Amino acid sequence: MTITDVLAVGATGAGLAMAIAPTLQIRRMLKTGSSRDVSLGYLSLLSAGFVLWFAYGVALGNAAVMISNTASLAVMLVTIGVALTIRRRAR
Repeated sequence: MTITDVLAVGATGAGLAMAIAPTLQIRRMLKTGSSRDVSLGYLSLLSAGFVLWFAYGVALGNAAVMISNTASLAVMLVTIGVALTIRRRAR
């Protein structure tokens, strides 16, 4: 295993850890019943970035970039969905 392989595994692991970090926000929104303090613009901008990074990973054929950004996008879309659901209920 080369240093590049080790870095790829480490980067993928770190990317997946960062991908699941928004679950803490989801948990808080569900606990408080409020998404008032969550910026949907910020989450949407991050999601667009994840799509671009995924596309870059595809162009490079780099699984580490594709995997971590796919996971990040999936969790971010769930976060946005939870925030929107809570906001609709509040109306």
